[in-house]
Amino acid sequence: MKNLQEATERICELKGSLIALDALVPALIEALPASARAKVAQSFEAHAEAARTAMLHADISDVVLAAFERDVARNRAVIQGCAEHDEAAVPPCGSR
Repeated sequence: MKNLQEATERICELKGSLIALDALVPALIEALPASARAKVAQSFEAHAEAARTAMLHADISDVVLAAFERDVARNRAVIQGCAEHDEAAVPPCGSR
């Protein structure tokens, strides 16, 4: 980065991209049938654990680690929330 203004602009771009993904991921999860969400849950847990392992050996701040764990928990809750709605025979969680 040439200067602070460019760095700030790039951070803002990254934040916007992250917010878009934060909207997309739950929508995709909610659109999946229950059987696919079960597979996604298993795969997600495996990938999250692999990411944790990789981060153990990287120079990453505690802020990044905390954000990672917060978002893992949030995505897990979305997956589980949809499964609970399926079991209760109510409309999908995106229809509330």
